[in-house]
Amino acid sequence: MNAGGDHTADGPREKCGVVGVSLADREAARPLYYALYALQHRGQESAGIVTHDGFQQHSHVERGLVGDAFEEGDLASLSGGTGIGHVRYPTAGSLDKSCAQPFSVSFKSGSLGLSHNGNLVNADEVREELAAAGHAFTSDGDTEVIAHDLARNLLEEDLVRAVKHTMNRIHGSYSLAITHDDTVLGVRDPLGNRPLCLGKIDGGYVLASESAAIDTLDGELIRDVRPGELVVLDPDGSGYDTYQLVERESTAHCFFEHVYFARPDSVIDENLVYEVRRKLGRKLWAESGTESDVVMPVPDSGRAFASGYADAAGETTADGEPRPEGDAGIEFAEGLMKNRYVGRTFIMPTQDERERAVRLKLNPIRSTVEGKSVTIIDDSIVRGTTSTQLVDLVREAGAEEVHLRIGAPAIVAPCYFGIDMATREELIAADASTEEIRQQVGADSLSYLSIDAVAEALGESRADLCLGCVTGEYPFDVEGEETDRDLDTAAPDPTPADD
Repeated sequence: MNAGGDHTADGPREKCGVVGVSLADREAARPLYYALYALQHRGQESAGIVTHDGFQQHSHVERGLVGDAFEEGDLASLSGGTGIGHVRYPTAGSLDKSCAQPFSVSFKSGSLGLSHNGNLVNADEVREELAAAGHAFTSDGDTEVIAHDLARNLLEEDLVRAVKHTMNRIHGSYSLAITHDDTVLGVRDPLGNRPLCLGKIDGGYVLASESAAIDTLDGELIRDVRPGELVVLDPDGSGYDTYQLVERESTAHCFFEHVYFARPDSVIDENLVYEVRRKLGRKLWAESGTESDVVMPVPDSGRAFASGYADAAGETTADGEPRPEGDAGIEFAEGLMKNRYVGRTFIMPTQDERERAVRLKLNPIRSTVEGKSVTIIDDSIVRGTTSTQLVDLVREAGAEEVHLRIGAPAIVAPCYFGIDMATREELIAADASTEEIRQQVGADSLSYLSIDAVAEALGESRADLCLGCVTGEYPFDVEGEETDRDLDTAAPDPTPADD
């Protein structure tokens, strides 16, 4: 399980969020601060902002939530009309402040700030090479590796070619928001694994992990940054240039962004996340619908799945036949209430207290489930412990039957590209069949969504999606793991991209 933004030990942990703005005639710090609030769901470990006033770089990075990391005086000290921001959940590097971002570095050709969402698969190799050349590292994160490699290239090349050569050297998933002095850049990895979009706001332009951040700034989404593309914002906020630095025949968009991580009001790769989740819910009914009295979501990200599932159930029976006249199908109900004041910092030192955590976070509405057959819709099952506790909760509240439907395929392998999912040993589906998992969680029935249904809902081919966590085959060359396609590392000369 879990709904996006929930932080039980059973759920995958968020990636990171990046943002960059370039504005005319106003300070960047406050828009960056608001944008980070909009991306808070992507990381709660630390938050930071780097700005540039045309003369020098300013930085403020702290552990904790956005609202705790910044005070009014901190924003006032971040002068300048250009800057970048970051919210972090650690997936590579340690938990201490040295790995918090944006990462800043000063060198002979100026100053750099770098915010990174994703994970490199060759960070150790590049770090060793740079260390041998005299680069001193202050953290064990891969973001600093990117910053040092880019700084080295900038000593010898113009900005565009320096970025291109860094992209050729690093391998893995990344969306980057970068400041080079007072110039803001956005870079998306050649397979588009991590999301990044471009928007227009009052007085300038913005780059962000999700379009919801652009909405928060009263802006307009222009488009997604293309895989392998560099976007350079004009320092005066007047426009931007784009360069297609690397091209691949296929992409590797992370399907889990749509299933779990992204806000439902975000548009990612031209798909509104909310509508994708509703489509997935409809397909879940078509593939494995079961006639029950009520269908209810696990809050929060299960809600759109359950809505789509219930709508489809109102149109056809579980056998796929048109619903008879007067038969409304399955009732959609909010049968689980979420306590939003129990965060991931809740201390659970003993097993009994860990098991109580679900009761603290979710409470069933007895009148919704008592004496009824219930279908629970969730976005995923990772370790299985939370799903077991949920089924128990609903049964104890009086449900006669409890069916579990999952709006994603079974997670059978770890993610190496920015999701702190779990190890294979911890993943319940890695070595257990669906029937074995059903028995373990105690449900009357259990079904996952098929991979083909996910691809159809996203309007993409399986070959253009990263499905590593549900197939065990990866789009990047991970040591000890298979890949699902030939890896082409050739890159064209940097040329301006057509908008």
